[in-house]
Amino acid sequence: MMQNQVDFFHQPVLLNKVVDLLNIKPGEIYVDATLGGGGHAEAILKQGGRVLGIDQDPEALAFARRRLQTCPAPKGSFGGENAFKAVEGNFADLKQILNQEEVLQAAGILFDLGVSSHQLESKQRGFSFGLDEELDMRMSPKLQVKAADLINGLGRKELYALFTKYGQEKLAAPIIKVILEQRRQAPIKNTKRLADIISKVYEKRRQRIKIHPATKVFQALRIAVNDEINSLKAVLPQAVDILKKDGRLVVISFHELEDRIVKQFLTEQEKSLQILTKKPIMPSIKERRQNPRSRSAKLRGAQKI
Repeated sequence: MMQNQVDFFHQPVLLNKVVDLLNIKPGEIYVDATLGGGGHAEAILKQGGRVLGIDQDPEALAFARRRLQTCPAPKGSFGGENAFKAVEGNFADLKQILNQEEVLQAAGILFDLGVSSHQLESKQRGFSFGLDEELDMRMSPKLQVKAADLINGLGRKELYALFTKYGQEKLAAPIIKVILEQRRQAPIKNTKRLADIISKVYEKRRQRIKIHPATKVFQALRIAVNDEINSLKAVLPQAVDILKKDGRLVVISFHELEDRIVKQFLTEQEKSLQILTKKPIMPSIKERRQNPRSRSAKLRGAQKI
């Protein structure tokens, strides 16, 4: 597979820092709980680790399997000589998934939160305000609720809570006012129409920001559709239980709410974890230029005592 095709799916953020924090030991099992395009998993395999990858997106799993089936790796326990195995599932069910795969402990667990480049740029997924498509935003096709269901079904107060809590959108109230007016005329079903509504509110109020005006609202909808915050809160204690002594927990977050949850959890686990990152590790200027989507990434790590 050509390099540009690999990068299109998902360019791994803070790759070298992640590998350093995981402290890969040959032959040990590492769980990549957000497999995506397999970039981080590939680096772990090249360091001699064995990887159990989890993702709820069937497209990501298919891509990662193709990418990593020929990756140089030592012999492992996932089916004879295969040191890599990919499993479909939500990381909120981490313990259940690992029990099914007969993995009792892991030397490291990685969470790369957020959405992949492939998901943002793929048609018919509804993640991007840069494409004109159905407001979907489901990471798994098994989920029932789409972003359009929330935009057209929630009331004023519910939308305000959603946009401010998960998106930290300062213009939530005027945006919602227009959304309610527009959906009375016809349901808001596609990404372009919603993005245009938000952009016009910003233009009317002469608000200029460095990111696209629709970024925060789209982020909030994605988080709600996929129940990302509750999943994160549910999985962190499971990860600590699964880690063996001296095992590493590594988390990349992309917005303040996620990072706050991770930071608070690590602090509260002082009897079980030694924090390895007093402050979050951020991408270098070079990485932010090469991969603009890394600009908000924050990396934290801890070691089980």
